[in-house]
Amino acid sequence: MRENDLKERTKNFAHRCVKLSLALPKSDLGDHIRRQLIRCSTSVASNYRAACVAQSKADFASKVSIVIEEADESCFWLQFIIDECLLGESQVSSLLEEGKELTAIFIKSRKTAKDRSAEFSE
Repeated sequence: MRENDLKERTKNFAHRCVKLSLALPKSDLGDHIRRQLIRCSTSVASNYRAACVAQSKADFASKVSIVIEEADESCFWLQFIIDECLLGESQVSSLLEEGKELTAIFIKSRKTAKDRSAEFSE
């Protein structure tokens, strides 16, 4: 997968999460989750872009760690929406799977970057 593919994929994830957030019920809980999901899902895309212009492998790994945290948090809120029956599982499940896949991809990317960084420091 190319860098631009992941940039596009993370941006699409953010757009889909925003659209899903707008469908949440207008309530204190719905409003809270809406803000949280919009914040963390858009952070996945913006922080991945920052990682792509990192100054070093160590800097990349550090920035990707933020992406991992935000992607995992997005998954938390998506699962919470399902658990609280705020939206139908069928509305959320594909987005939750995408969040899990992105998290796994970035965990692997961080490991690769750390491994390569260690190779050059030996």
